Amino acid sequence: MPAQILDGAAYAAEIRTAVTRQVALFTSRHGPIKLCAVLVGSDAAGRLYAENQRRLSVKVGVQYELVELPETTSQAELAETIDRLNADPTVTGIILQLPLPPQIEPARAQYRIDPYKDVEGVNPANIGLLFYGEPIIAPCTALAVSELIRRSGVPQRGANAVVIGQSPIVGRPITMFLLSQMATVTGCHVATRDLAAHTRQADILVVAIGKPHAIGAEHVKPGALVIDVGINRLVTRDAQGREVRKTVGDVDFDAVSQVAGYITPVPGGVGPLTVAMLLRNTVEAAFKQQRRV
Repeated sequence: MPAQILDGAAYAAEIRTAVTRQVALFTSRHGPIKLCAVLVGSDAAGRLYAENQRRLSVKVGVQYELVELPETTSQAELAETIDRLNADPTVTGIILQLPLPPQIEPARAQYRIDPYKDVEGVNPANIGLLFYGEPIIAPCTALAVSELIRRSGVPQRGANAVVIGQSPIVGRPITMFLLSQMATVTGCHVATRDLAAHTRQADILVVAIGKPHAIGAEHVKPGALVIDVGINRLVTRDAQGREVRKTVGDVDFDAVSQVAGYITPVPGGVGPLTVAMLLRNTVEAAFKQQRRV
């Protein structure tokens, strides 16, 4: 029997409805919630992502401002901009759009953001607090994965979980969330030997490596929950030689969906839910700043 598809887009719509109510409540008590995104340079993907953020922010009642800096911006100049937004009491959330120009170190810039305004949860302070189970704001993608696992109904306590990819803001936080739910977690990475030997034991398999169709049916335990975090854009040619652009995940969906019990699609799985978690974090950050005052 084919796997049950977890509809991240539908779950995201539910979360946005709840966020809209929370925004209205906060605004009535404390004034507007304002999210500022900082874009350095003219990266097309970053601009497209920012426009999507703006559209959804306005939809739930959050004010949105895109702060654009030139490609030649230095580390010090970016730090000055972030410091200004940190000090501005009307700004309740800050996003630093990636990628950044080569002269800027992303980690240094992210560390500059006030942890209470860090709505993406990428400030090293927030990542570090996650290991104590007490983040101020948790990373959006990890929250999205955790929400998908919860909604699947698959028990986490005692489950064998495998997380492929151990990046600081995706794989490792997901690993920590699973551990907090008493799953037994194996973290796999580029140095893992015999990957399939680990993944075939997984009741919960999370894939975040950025390689299209890297995980096939031979990697998956029958009935497993498979969460595909990958977003890969492929360019192919159709029978007439026309260019065809397609977005696919790290998992071979067609093959794995015949083996797994639950699976997330790409697009329509982790992606829309991550943006919904960003909006939820934005409201949470605003409330936490009020409690900090």
